[in-house]
Amino acid sequence: MAPHLDSGGDIFETPVKEALKNLMLDDDVLKRIMTKFRQDVEAGLKKATQPTSAVKCYVTYVQDLPTGSEKGRYLALDLGGTNFRVLLIELCETHFEMKSRIFAIPKAEMVGPGDKMFDHIAECLATFLKQEHLDTEPISLGFTFSFPCQQVGLTKGILIRWTKGFQCSGVEGNDVVQLLREAIARRGDIKLNVTAILNDTTGTLMSCAWRNRNCKIGLIIGTGTNACYVEKQQNAEFFDEPDKGSGNVIINTEWGAFGDDGGIDFCVTDYDREIDKNSINPGKQLFEKMISGMYMGELARLIILKFTKDGLLFGGKSSPLLEEREKFETKFVSDIEGDLQGVYTKQKPILQKLGLGHATDADMMNIRFICEVVSRRAAGLVSATLAALLNKMGEPHVTIGVDGSVYRFHPYFHGLMMHKISELVDPGRKFDLMLSEDGSGRGAALVAAVAAAKDEAVVTN
Repeated sequence: MAPHLDSGGDIFETPVKEALKNLMLDDDVLKRIMTKFRQDVEAGLKKATQPTSAVKCYVTYVQDLPTGSEKGRYLALDLGGTNFRVLLIELCETHFEMKSRIFAIPKAEMVGPGDKMFDHIAECLATFLKQEHLDTEPISLGFTFSFPCQQVGLTKGILIRWTKGFQCSGVEGNDVVQLLREAIARRGDIKLNVTAILNDTTGTLMSCAWRNRNCKIGLIIGTGTNACYVEKQQNAEFFDEPDKGSGNVIINTEWGAFGDDGGIDFCVTDYDREIDKNSINPGKQLFEKMISGMYMGELARLIILKFTKDGLLFGGKSSPLLEEREKFETKFVSDIEGDLQGVYTKQKPILQKLGLGHATDADMMNIRFICEVVSRRAAGLVSATLAALLNKMGEPHVTIGVDGSVYRFHPYFHGLMMHKISELVDPGRKFDLMLSEDGSGRGAALVAAVAAAKDEAVVTN
């Protein structure tokens, strides 16, 4: 369980609490967020209103969840950050075998020409296949591409915009599956059939649904944040393929852009605006910048720096590193909260590293409080949007599959979410949170496997 914010004793008598009030969201504010998010989701599902909705609700074309009986050998490419994974997955009834390798994308290729980045990815795919002695036989590939993407089919996805520090030219507005296929073809030494594209939320949902049939929401809280959920096809006006029997389709909300239209300005702070202004994509992905691991540490740093300059911390004495952007890592937030109350075993070396070795016990208590406020706001915002999805779906029991570094490594994020969702969701709705054991890689293979099974069934019939 997460400690209460007032567990620091006299902390509530200091000016720090008063200065942080605009970051401490009560249930009335969270319910306003729920209402706005529900409206945006409804708008995103409709052709007439999607263009003006901040929450686009893209159709994924994934209609069926796994049954647990999928079989075969599949390759998965999981691209969503500065590192990407290539996985070889063999499905056999209720168990699977997996081999994987992590490759890095050099910084220069993250912001250079897009064809060069895809050439690098194709080279890494070839390296992996040759290592596994699979470079001479054809194999199906599921492609997890974790950036805002509009799918126009199971194997065609148009990149809407780069996030997470990527800015490759010639990719936005184009089909990333085709770009990958062209890079593979330029090599001519491997036989890959890209049979599905999905994002990490869909992969997480599919991976968890393989073990738990109640899983109908996929959630990422890591470098970025996003969620997908199972929607009725009749509610998704952009879905234009035949129903293969489920009557459902997974919707990629792309909720990182929630608030880009000013709809949640009532809870946006000057710190959020500062982060947005200095980001690679100003004015975009505002909700993500209030929550995710790419920004949480920087949010804490901005607060700490302002409080220092205001004389509330460190006797008003700052340090060069504290004044440098992104030097307060999101990992520090988790580590500092991981200390027991009144114990600063992890916090002291962090502050010393930042040139703040002159911190007093009162300073360290306040630093912990700031970290708690930042992480609790993030958990509250995620919980509000999840509760809105749960209420909209109307299912009696939904499992939420979750992945991402913030959820995995923050000591209290799970407990904070369980508590807050329970307070916000409609009475009688049951839910649970399920950690994805292996990321979204297996999900990509499962999408390919489920699609293959459906195609075989159509041919047989």
